[in-house]
Amino acid sequence: MKYSEWLYLWLDNYVEPSNKLRTCQRYRQIIVNHVIPFLGNKEIYELSPLVLQQYVSELLAHGNLKTGQGLAPNTVNAVISIVQNSLKTAHMLGYADNYAAKMIKRPKVVERKVECFTLAEQKKIETAVLNGKKSKMLGVVLCLYTGLRIGELIALKWCNVDLQKGLIEVCCSCHDSKDGIVFDNPKTESSRRIIPIPKQLIPLLKGMKKNDRSDFVVSQNGKPVCVRSYQRSFELLLKKLNIPHKGFHSLRHTFATRALECGMDVKSLSEILGHKNPVVTLNRYAHSLLEHKSAMMNRLGKLL
Repeated sequence: MKYSEWLYLWLDNYVEPSNKLRTCQRYRQIIVNHVIPFLGNKEIYELSPLVLQQYVSELLAHGNLKTGQGLAPNTVNAVISIVQNSLKTAHMLGYADNYAAKMIKRPKVVERKVECFTLAEQKKIETAVLNGKKSKMLGVVLCLYTGLRIGELIALKWCNVDLQKGLIEVCCSCHDSKDGIVFDNPKTESSRRIIPIPKQLIPLLKGMKKNDRSDFVVSQNGKPVCVRSYQRSFELLLKKLNIPHKGFHSLRHTFATRALECGMDVKSLSEILGHKNPVVTLNRYAHSLLEHKSAMMNRLGKLL
């Protein structure tokens, strides 16, 4: 059986029935763009450990078929996961004599340094949003003080915000599609969480809710906004404030960095961010934590 034929059978019968729509779309995109052009015409039995390792090397060197450039290690590792999972199932069902993909050597991934806003930049953003006329942009301030992902912010409904207890329940997320906004379960099971609302945000949220006719915390004309549209609005805000461009996700990184600077323990921060475990948080924000410790040591040195 051709590997391309098996991949589509695997997608339809083993991936789609048990995964979120967005995951299935991502798998299909990777298969069409990065697997079939290189391996699709090969028979499954031809996919030996050496053939698969040469394929990985080719992806790292020239995997982008549009530019001829290599793919990033993170992308290549995503491709490898799909190849391994599909061939493992093929082996279990008897379409392959052995599971050759288990011998693939993955490229090393270096955790990218997170980008966050400085205190001065954060203050400028907050002031502009709070003094602005666009109520939907108040979600930016909410992200700065809760660490919400953009999909979680846009999917957030007032029924999941308890202003009496000061808590936000994250139980839904969303993303854009060609058919409009798609609402789905959070990114992972650990992404389902309860976030405490800082006291200074309670009056702000009460004011938003009082003037809002929508079920959604962030809305425009009573309807939820598209993810890309909200990202674009944020980009324009940064440009207006002469702040160097950073992605919307930098608001989440800024929250985490400020939390560590204030002395929040990694375990609590990990739970608020919805990470799988504190190790993920520690690896991602190790640099910020080290800077904070260095600053503390410098202050201590001044006392000696």
